[in-house]
Amino acid sequence: MPPFTVLHVCMGNICRSPMAERLLARSVRDRIAVPAAARSAADDPAGALVRSVSAGTGGWHEGEEMNPPAGRQVRARGGSETGFAARKLLGEHIDQADLVLTATADQVDYVVALRPDAADRTFVLGEFGRLLSGLDPAPLPPAQTEPDAVYARGVAIVEAANVHRGGQAPQPSDDLDDPWGRGDQTFARIADEIEDAVVPFAALLLP
Repeated sequence: MPPFTVLHVCMGNICRSPMAERLLARSVRDRIAVPAAARSAADDPAGALVRSVSAGTGGWHEGEEMNPPAGRQVRARGGSETGFAARKLLGEHIDQADLVLTATADQVDYVVALRPDAADRTFVLGEFGRLLSGLDPAPLPPAQTEPDAVYARGVAIVEAANVHRGGQAPQPSDDLDDPWGRGDQTFARIADEIEDAVVPFAALLLP
């Protein structure tokens, strides 16, 4: 069974979506208590359970590292920016994702235009976090740290969030501001908003 795969999407893939990618990965590691010494290992057990990746709707920064203030936020919050390289979003990235989280509602439209069948599993990040707070965990498959169990629970969470969404459009407040070219305070605020969604998701997904 492949790991449950979350694809984070923003414009250039050097600020918002990389922070979301790495902060979700850190949140998953925190839940399963991976020792710090193992966090950069290729056989990281957290990565075998949840694969957190990202891409941008534009390819202007393809191959570049994370924007420095974004990297500082990731490091300050216990994540790693090692090995990151920006990439342009392709249809195959969406095909491989069990959940797609975008920075803005416009990017949801972009994803769904590429892959209409991804509509039910594509959310603005803030929207997804807001929907999670209203989900009843009782009907979900048991929370366990076996890959099959994590995958089944992840799929069930996405399905429940989509049902809870009820066809309603995202709210304007669900969007993440673009921090590009702005100061560390703005990046810190955006990182806080990202964690407001990815930390509760990891907590719901894993025991």
